[in-house]
This record gives sequence, structure tokens and C-alpha cells, in this order.
Amino acid sequence: MTEKYMKALIKCRLFNNIDSSELKSLLSCLQPVIQSYSKNEIVVNNGDKLDSMGIILDGEAAVFKESISGNKLLLKKIGEGEVFGEVALFAGKEEWPATVQAITSLAICYISRDRIISQCSKACRWHSLMIGNILEMVSKRALMLSKKLEYISIKNMRSKLCTYIYEQYSKSRSLTVVLPLNRIQLADFLNVSRPSMSRELARMKEEGIIDYHLSTVRILDLEKLTAFCE
Repeated sequence: MTEKYMKALIKCRLFNNIDSSELKSLLSCLQPVIQSYSKNEIVVNNGDKLDSMGIILDGEAAVFKESISGNKLLLKKIGEGEVFGEVALFAGKEEWPATVQAITSLAICYISRDRIISQCSKACRWHSLMIGNILEMVSKRALMLSKKLEYISIKNMRSKLCTYIYEQYSKSRSLTVVLPLNRIQLADFLNVSRPSMSRELARMKEEGIIDYHLSTVRILDLEKLTAFCE
């Protein structure tokens, strides 16, 4: 594993609390397989056999679902140090649930399910830390999906936005909050179109409810904001 790729792995949530020297020992147990892809090349297709999770070592990829009619729904973009396939892998799925395509030239390492769940012969503590990290990652993904379903049930665009902004305010207890999602991610999370969401944000700004710049939102009128929350 080159030093360049080690930097990407250190960033990966899968290896939280594991330093570089420990990671090198752990990798000897996991025996990851590295593969390279060209720009626009399909990494995995929906329905392909699933027996490993992937980690982006270099480049960027898109994860999407394709309808019967051929329309593509972008689920997310993933970059260096990010993981894909972990939820399906540990849910007992035998097939990839989505298609992954290279946006740029790409390097990925794959770690098999068997290598992850089997304790290595050295019984190293790093392996246990990694399994704990996986449990945390899968649990957080499940919580996010549950929260996303709550937002899908809110029919009104403004109510979705006000509820989301209020939740961020509740966490920080500050009227100025930095949203953890960018515009594209937020539109996907709320299940709305980005242009419509941007127009609604602009209207809320004109009405003096909020002000914003990029991902920073300042609540100008908390009472008005909460009036639209559900």
C-alpha cells in the first residue's frame, strides 16, 4: 500500500482511532484488493455479486439507481476516504443495491466481508476497533434514513426547510448555524428539487426569516421559523 493511499485510509471512518502503524498491521490481516478505473467506467452494477465493501483511495465516484425506464437517480457522490457498500454487505445482501460509476480516474480498495468479521490470528485490538467503527457507521446510516423518512412525510417545502434549520439550531443553540449538507445534498435529503429549494430559501430571506451565505444560515426571526415547523 503506497503512502498516498495510506493517507486516504487514515481519513476513512472505518479506521477511526487506529494510527498509521497500527493500520499497516491491520491491513496485513484484511488483505485488501486494489483496483483502478478510468473516468466514466462502471465500478459495480446494481445486481452484481456483493461480497466486499469499497473504500475510495483516489478520485471521485457517483452512486446512483436506475429506473426501468432508464432514468438515473443520483444517490450521492463519494470521494477519497469514503466507504460504499457497507450497509448492504452487513445486511446480508448478496447483490450490490446500486450502481457505482467513476467520475474521475479512480482507485478503490475492496475488503471482503469474511476478512472483516473473522478475527485475525493475531487477535489484534485494532480489528475489534474496526468492527466497532463499522457498527457505528451502519447505525448512523440507519438513523439518517429514518430521519429522511420523517422529512419525506412533510409535504410543504417551507416546512421541510424550517424544520431542518430549527433542528440544527436546537443542536448548536446558536442563531447562526452551519448546515452539515451542501445544497445538492440537502435537496436530496429533503427529497425536493434543488432549484425549488433555492427559490424557497430566497423567499424566506426576503421575508426576514433567515439570512444565508453558502452553508451558513443566520436565523433572523425564530418565532416565524418555528411557526412553519412540523
